[in-house]
Amino acid sequence: MEIPVFTVDAFSNLPFRGNPAAICPLMHELTDDLYKKIAAEMNLSETAFITSINPSDNFTTGSRFRLRWFTPTTEVNLCGHATLASAAVLFKHKENVNPKLVFETRSGDLAVTQRGEGYVMDFPLNPPTKQDANEFKDILKAAVGNHLIQDVYLCPITKKLLVRLSDSCDRSVLTSLKVDAAALQRSETSGRVKGLIVTMRGSPDCQPGYDFYSRYFAPWMGIAEDPVTGSAHTVLGGYWSKELGKKKMLAYQCSSRGGELELEVRDDGRINIAGQAVTVLQGTITL
Repeated sequence: MEIPVFTVDAFSNLPFRGNPAAICPLMHELTDDLYKKIAAEMNLSETAFITSINPSDNFTTGSRFRLRWFTPTTEVNLCGHATLASAAVLFKHKENVNPKLVFETRSGDLAVTQRGEGYVMDFPLNPPTKQDANEFKDILKAAVGNHLIQDVYLCPITKKLLVRLSDSCDRSVLTSLKVDAAALQRSETSGRVKGLIVTMRGSPDCQPGYDFYSRYFAPWMGIAEDPVTGSAHTVLGGYWSKELGKKKMLAYQCSSRGGELELEVRDDGRINIAGQAVTVLQGTITL
């Protein structure tokens, strides 16, 4: 069996930045066991599998596809960067003729449209709710040490914990955090948290004018640190939109690779997440 595979750096217009995802367009579904083995072999934060829904469709003419995402250890319910990368593969490499693609996923229908040099994803908005920081003191200690914290929020739908650093902190506090993935995982075993977002207010007066910064850690899902995380911004978008009183925001995820996301919180409980993508590898998996 030969399976096509593309490695795409999402949320970047340059190679070796943003978040890499492996994308496999398939004419039919494979077994879950094989999906997991391929994802483990790719060893990226996400490997995505695109399959046709209508047997008469192909990747050039079809407008609806099934999409599944796997980390090296497990299947996940929502992944932004691999959705962006999947759309890029279909639009760029399969020369899909449709203005909009819809992916059927564990998180419902997700639409992606082309816009200029990039893509806009129509995602669910997952606003978090305020928490008592004392309930999470172990995970907070493991994540940010003694740095001052301004807010702690949790999104029960995504199980992402949002920790906002104090406005008195410089951006270097966020970028220089050394988070021990094993210690972080040991600090939270209740199952309430499957991902940790550390965020802080941005520098909108400095070009290019980022409204907020973030980093994302998910050792519970086999990802020590994710370079740029679309799903985390379904939580961040809701939080920062209220804090800043803005619907449209520009965000930057401060991993070592770094990535930029354009956000628009909509009145219908959805969020548009836009970014660019660059293909760095195209090949074949032979089984």
